[in-house]
Amino acid sequence: MRTAMTASTEPSLIRLARASGEDSPVEPLNLGARVRELRKARNWTLEQAAKEAGLARSTLSKIENEQMSPTFELMKKLAEGLGIGMPQLFTPPQKAQVNGRMDVTRVEEGATHVTPTYEHELLSGGLTKKAMLPYRARIRARSMDEFDGWVRHDGEEFLYVLTGSVRLFTEFYEPVEMKRGDSAYYDASMGHNVVSTSAEDALILWVTSLG
Repeated sequence: MRTAMTASTEPSLIRLARASGEDSPVEPLNLGARVRELRKARNWTLEQAAKEAGLARSTLSKIENEQMSPTFELMKKLAEGLGIGMPQLFTPPQKAQVNGRMDVTRVEEGATHVTPTYEHELLSGGLTKKAMLPYRARIRARSMDEFDGWVRHDGEEFLYVLTGSVRLFTEFYEPVEMKRGDSAYYDASMGHNVVSTSAEDALILWVTSLG
């Protein structure tokens, strides 16, 4: 395990979370408006926010006005500049309880997003303004060397091993060997990564809080 890790990263589920609400009767989040809201809550001008995020003013303006689809790297810079976790960019504050909602995701019908280390399948994508982000993940990584630093973000996270076996690495604890049926609950702001230790890619369920 490497002792020196680079800046925080996390799986890019933002595009999936936004697109999943298109057919929902609940109003989907306008990312540009959300970014503008976060900026104004800090009383920052476009120039100030762009400087904090290391972006050009014109780039931030286009994001706020929905004139461009930001890449993962741009979103990461923006989140870091605003001092928040990336899930907060697409989850507006929501205190009032929304009752009577339900969404069913059939096997292999969730929106997918593939990275070199994980293959994610977003679950319950038809609901917006969720308090939790559930998704299945196929763990492709076999070594910590395959990650560009720790994954860390706001909130708490629950992990459940569905098939195969994994090794859970965390910033402050010794690595944990986990097999089918094992689970873990941890502070997601603590650096964490998961690798498969079985011959086949392990499959896990992740549930991340968005509060």
